[in-house]
Amino acid sequence: MLQKHIIVYTIIFVLIFGGNNMTIAKNKPNKIIQTAGKEQLGNFAPEFAHFNDDILFGENWNNQDIDTKTRSIITMVSLISQGITDNSLKYHLQNAKNHGVTKKEAAAIITNTAFYAGWPKAWAAFNLAKEVWTDENNSSSNEKDKYANSIMFPIGEANNAYSQYFVGQSYLAPISTNQVKIYNVTFEPKCRNNWHIHHAKTGGGQMLIAIGGKGYYQEWGKDAVIMNPGDVINIPANVKHWHGATSDSWFSHLAIEIDGTETSNEWMEKVSDNEYNKLK
Repeated sequence: MLQKHIIVYTIIFVLIFGGNNMTIAKNKPNKIIQTAGKEQLGNFAPEFAHFNDDILFGENWNNQDIDTKTRSIITMVSLISQGITDNSLKYHLQNAKNHGVTKKEAAAIITNTAFYAGWPKAWAAFNLAKEVWTDENNSSSNEKDKYANSIMFPIGEANNAYSQYFVGQSYLAPISTNQVKIYNVTFEPKCRNNWHIHHAKTGGGQMLIAIGGKGYYQEWGKDAVIMNPGDVINIPANVKHWHGATSDSWFSHLAIEIDGTETSNEWMEKVSDNEYNKLK
């Protein structure tokens, strides 16, 4: 029992005083290097420093029999179960987040631990976890805001009026409603509109000017082309086409309607997942 307590207290001491010196080796990707023991206890307790830096973190944390994310979760549960809810736990919560533990996963881990370790310990852990996962309180909203801040035009409101003609979520912002009508259309990743045609007897058609992110434009019977900020697409009247975001990026373009006679829009079939997923 005494030996067990010594081991527990040793680990606690390492986590409290040694955690913040855990780094990733520059010469070997993903290799964790710990120096806290040598820096803080090298002269006083060199053997302990060796066990801390070279064994606990040097060998144990770099052992890939289990991945680092799983090891981070085990450490979270171990500390919470012992009632350690100080900065050492916060450090390891941050470490868990850095290795892929999401807010949703962290909440589930702490909730499950509460049934075995105790409700008060879970409450204390949640108070720290909320400080670590602050940027995931609404990931979808945060991604939208982050993207909106990267472009010079507003993305507007959800494009609900035309949602039946889109796969995924789009947004619409009127930029000019006088003289020349210009709208900013924004697509979340993978969002695209249906195949459609801008009909006109004379004139007509549409111009697209990409202003943010990365997207696709495709005419019927032709390969899709990538659109990056600054690219301009001139769409003749009566040509079947679609446009939207790539799978890994938001996308915005200004849509400019070209004056013509007897103009109308015809919405057609969706761009299927099979068609879309073939695009590079």
